[in-house]
Amino acid sequence: TTQPTPHRTFLGFSLTGRSKLQNERASLNQQIIRQMRMRAGAENLLRATSNNKVCDMVVLELSYINSNLQLLMEQLEGLNSSVEVYQNIQETSSIPLIPLGLKETKEMDFSVSFKDFILEHYSEDGSSFEEEIADLMDLRQACRTPSRNDAGIETLAKYFSHIPLLESRFFSATRQMGIFFTWYDSFTGVPVCQQNVSLEKASILFNIGALYTQIGTRCNRQTGSGLQDAITAFQKAAGVLHHLKETFTHTPSFDMSPSMLSMLIKMMLAQAQECLFEKIALSGIRNEFFSLLKMAHEAAKVGDTYDQVHQSMSQTPIKDNVPFFWSTVAQVKTHHYRSLAHYFLATALLDHQLRPSDDEDQQEKALSQAYDAMPDGRSPLDILRKREERRRIGKAHLRRAVIGHEEGLRIHSLCRHLRKLDVLQAILQASHNRSLAKFNDNDREDEFTDYMEAPDIVSKTEHKAEMETPMATKVKVTDFFRRLGPLSVFSAKQRWTAPRTVRLRLEDRDLGFTLRGDPAPVQVTSLDPLCPAAVDGLKEGDYIVAVGDADCKWMVVSEVMRLLKDVDEDGIDIRVVSLMDSGLPMPTKSATYCGGISKTYSMICLAFDDDKSPKGRKVTKKGSFLSWGVKNHLKSSSTLSLPTADYSGTLPWNKPCPTFPSSSSYNDSALY
Repeated sequence: TTQPTPHRTFLGFSLTGRSKLQNERASLNQQIIRQMRMRAGAENLLRATSNNKVCDMVVLELSYINSNLQLLMEQLEGLNSSVEVYQNIQETSSIPLIPLGLKETKEMDFSVSFKDFILEHYSEDGSSFEEEIADLMDLRQACRTPSRNDAGIETLAKYFSHIPLLESRFFSATRQMGIFFTWYDSFTGVPVCQQNVSLEKASILFNIGALYTQIGTRCNRQTGSGLQDAITAFQKAAGVLHHLKETFTHTPSFDMSPSMLSMLIKMMLAQAQECLFEKIALSGIRNEFFSLLKMAHEAAKVGDTYDQVHQSMSQTPIKDNVPFFWSTVAQVKTHHYRSLAHYFLATALLDHQLRPSDDEDQQEKALSQAYDAMPDGRSPLDILRKREERRRIGKAHLRRAVIGHEEGLRIHSLCRHLRKLDVLQAILQASHNRSLAKFNDNDREDEFTDYMEAPDIVSKTEHKAEMETPMATKVKVTDFFRRLGPLSVFSAKQRWTAPRTVRLRLEDRDLGFTLRGDPAPVQVTSLDPLCPAAVDGLKEGDYIVAVGDADCKWMVVSEVMRLLKDVDEDGIDIRVVSLMDSGLPMPTKSATYCGGISKTYSMICLAFDDDKSPKGRKVTKKGSFLSWGVKNHLKSSSTLSLPTADYSGTLPWNKPCPTFPSSSSYNDSALY
């Protein structure tokens, strides 16, 4: 009876509300790709057949598939709108914040590809690296379900730091590993599959930013330390997403496109600014003239930042793919915080008359800075000194506060997902009632003067939210495959001969060559071509990888010399490798796979002139589809984004119908 092969088991995190959402997201992603495969097949059949009856059946089937895709898209939007499970369980009076969902990926098996590559490229026994490969797969699997704390960030950052090492060890420009990385769009569920390891790096970086947002929403915002933690988390999220935007260009996934990342960065900074406002107000707002004016400026700043977020969400193609819940929240918060600003300024004017003991100059300066242009062209001092002017302008601000709160409540009622957030509705309603009560207290039945329009309040803050690049993206790690040798020499881009055994014998106490190598590895130099070692096959520039039974890839010259100093008359065996001329690169393929549609390849064409010698061969390289790289390195690279379409009819709330990429978009003619 054979024993089952031992394998590693992966314990997912407990079925919390958050983990259930991630499981549902993974299930929806699988259903979306299944429907897209069916649609691709139906469209291919429609193009291939001329039978009218078959065409009618295919058109009907396509209609059914598109309806299913629309329903799945709505379910995915619902998951992105489920923010309540990410909030702190102790929160009962804070406005909910929006987290980013993690990108989903498929489980990967590196064992076969890496073992083969180690054997063929490094001439080592691949099976001896099973433990290292298993550790790598363990780490990647853990990145699919990271814990929502610093340990989860560390797990993602650790794997992110390993990826460049893996890329140097195993991913060569002249050979494809046959490993496909598959990641699903966080908003549309559309999969992207590439052999390019840059997709893996970018997606992990996106998830680091997303996890920071989830940590931020989890913080207890009823305490000063909790608010500071939330501020830091959202600023770090913005910093990570900005780093992703600047480092990886021409990303094939829409959620990592420059326009979407720009919007997400603004949203994270807006939420950080909101937490800064809450931190200022946490200890209580003093009913004092200067304190109220300061809070008016701070609230106006939060309102303006959310207005910028909403404007960004309204741009094509973001508006067709961002959840309606998100854009509604941005609108509601814009009206809410601007209304708070008007309420604070109105309270300062109505409740605090200018007294002889007050600093008139300071109040005049503070009031003049509250507006870009003074109401009705009045001077600040004139308003401060006249009770009726203060009351008239204060009422105008209260009127705008009431109208703004009513508009926020109206927009809130339009989104079914937002209506489920009872705490948000309670806060909006309480703010509206407070402004309305204040207005009624200062209203007179016999007052028939014309109502004036209160001007906008200048938005400014003493503590502006700024992007913060976390050190988590620069974690120092130990290379899993360190035994293969120093990466500066033993990498995928270098080619060597197979290890050769050379017998070293002393001749007049001279080996016939010198050594250099600090740092490792040690290299043979100044080789006497007539020495016994050279006759036995040693070459100038050879790297010594073993002396006797001792592996010396990581040894420096002094350590290797200690092994060689006791060579007797019989000599000692060393193993060496010779660096080979890479020569002309082999043709490579860059494969991109979306939604189960046929793979499309962009070849690097080798143009050879048969009449010329090999030295005259010219290599013509064609930019591959969905090229990756550091910004501005490939100006001709193309960018994939989901197509949008205009519809004569609209969904409720005038939200355009979300669209899916047609398989025709991926034909060869559309790639170049």
